[in-house]
Amino acid sequence: MKIGLLGKKIGMTQIFDQQGKALPVTILELGPCLVTKIKNSESHGYQAVQVGYIKVQSNKLNKAEIGHLDKYNIPPLKYLKEYKVNSLENFKIGKWITVKDLEINQNISISGTSIGKGFTGCTKRHKFSRGPMSHGSKNHRKPGSIGAGTTPGKVFAGKKMAGRMGGQKITIQNLKILDIKTDQNIIIVKGSVPGKPGNIVSIHQK
Repeated sequence: MKIGLLGKKIGMTQIFDQQGKALPVTILELGPCLVTKIKNSESHGYQAVQVGYIKVQSNKLNKAEIGHLDKYNIPPLKYLKEYKVNSLENFKIGKWITVKDLEINQNISISGTSIGKGFTGCTKRHKFSRGPMSHGSKNHRKPGSIGAGTTPGKVFAGKKMAGRMGGQKITIQNLKILDIKTDQNIIIVKGSVPGKPGNIVSIHQK
């Protein structure tokens, strides 16, 4: 069964394999998530399952969100996310999805919001090379020319320039699950996951 789960990034550490090599790993706390809605091809044109994560007080949600959850007597949930699935036979509204549905050595994709770096220049943001550092040079970390003169007389959209860096949704594909702690809803994946510790992450399988 291919599933999607919401969770939190706990942090990074390292473990050692049987050959004694150090492996960088990320610890994630996933779920439990509650199935809040099921979409089928007849009604919506595609098959998908919506899951909710983290119970909150009802005053933390707006009327539309409360009405959506009250329709099936589901408690108030802070985060809702939809995942497309190939089959709906193993899902029903009100079912809990946990890390027990995952397997060790399975590959998953993880999405999260990358760490924001604020307003940065071209050298840091786009890996521009610097100018000469010798005495007399006036171009150390400047962006350089950004376009032609009279023609076209403008800067084209999408030009690599200074601006906000980070704080965007990033997806890392095919991260292997090395261990699962079902009693704590924790999985350990090989490699790094975008975002700070405590950030909300989303996993899904292809």
